Amino acid sequence: MSQVEQISGASDAAIAGWLEAQLCGALGRIAGSIAITVPGGSTPFPILARLADSAIDWTRVEVWPGDDRIVAEDHPASNIGRIRAALEPLGARVVALEEGAIPPHFALAWLGMGGDGHIASLFPNIDPRADDPRPVRRLVPDPLPPEAPFARLSLTIPALLNSDAVVFVIRGEDKRAVFEAAAAGDHDLPVARLLRAAHQPVTCFA
Repeated sequence: MSQVEQISGASDAAIAGWLEAQLCGALGRIAGSIAITVPGGSTPFPILARLADSAIDWTRVEVWPGDDRIVAEDHPASNIGRIRAALEPLGARVVALEEGAIPPHFALAWLGMGGDGHIASLFPNIDPRADDPRPVRRLVPDPLPPEAPFARLSLTIPALLNSDAVVFVIRGEDKRAVFEAAAAGDHDLPVARLLRAAHQPVTCFA
């Protein structure tokens, strides 16, 4: 397991500043483009909005969703639709998840986490494995979340960990407790499985 740095009380602006430094640093180390993966849900988009005026050269950034609901891109539940709206105007290349896709190596894997310890759409009942041979899975959570009752596509743990760094942004004391227990090795929920297998720096804003 990697060392996990936990940062409490960071504002959206502070997290955006951290992300800007990470991505500009990655872009500065290579001549070409980089790839990142970002979560869906409500948390990332106010942070992404603060990056609109950043120094990031988005034309050199390829963005993959960590997971998506299998709905049309113009559906309110679509992660890819919201990511496109946020980042394509800045010049980023946004790539939709597909079964059989081969994700790239990510400069940064940005993740959220549910109160049940799920990451991306890797819910506890899915029994996600750190040695999954597939990088992308089609999944049906059970039970289906009432706010988003759709089948999903998700990057698997190995695909998420094919990255230089991992960052979590989570909200709420209950989620913080689940994450801290995962980092301590106190349970076997999906987030704990990912942290156990992580070999890169992991940062958690909570």
